[in-house]
Amino acid sequence: MPRPNRLLILHKCILLFVVCIAVDMQQALGQTGINDTLTTYAVVYDGDTIEAKTLTTVDLFTRVSLANKASRAKWTRLRNAIIVTYPYALRSGVILNDMNAKLETVNQKSDRKAYIKTREKELKKEFTDPLSNLSIYQGKVLMKLINRQTGNNCYDIIKEYKGGFTARFYQTVAFFFSSNLKQSYDPANDDHEMEMIVQEACQTYGFSYAVYRPM
Repeated sequence: MPRPNRLLILHKCILLFVVCIAVDMQQALGQTGINDTLTTYAVVYDGDTIEAKTLTTVDLFTRVSLANKASRAKWTRLRNAIIVTYPYALRSGVILNDMNAKLETVNQKSDRKAYIKTREKELKKEFTDPLSNLSIYQGKVLMKLINRQTGNNCYDIIKEYKGGFTARFYQTVAFFFSSNLKQSYDPANDDHEMEMIVQEACQTYGFSYAVYRPM
């Protein structure tokens, strides 16, 4: 056989030998025994080393029941009403504190009436337009929040500054709108949800927050 052919056959044999070795090594690497070590992520929990893996995200969906929809709608309505009316409740607390401080220095009954009448005109000018745009439901929420800020219900406030007759008159009007000027604020029970929304609104919108302290 010519020399070049021998060299060619030898070259092919060497290549075949190398390929066979490579295949054997690949198969060996793909097999593990009892003494083999695999590198993996782990965490130490309570003294034990536990393998840690990131699982594929699984999305879960469920149908919203009619009861949950109604509850969510009720909560959203209350929250929206609080966002709208809470600034007025804060303002009312400041005004009443200011008026009470002033009236403590006024002894004459006529002077007290004159001062209250003057402040009443100022308040009507400031609040008539925005409060007229409130819904009946928002008005009810505002009365609750005023009680929260001042410690007094709206009936007692009107009675204090305008007299018992005027307070009874407005109470009668409120009755026809299924409302009550004497309604109280109970953050621990009936108004717990309202109190939670007030706290959330103060954090979200930067409203001043005052802890409710009944008179």
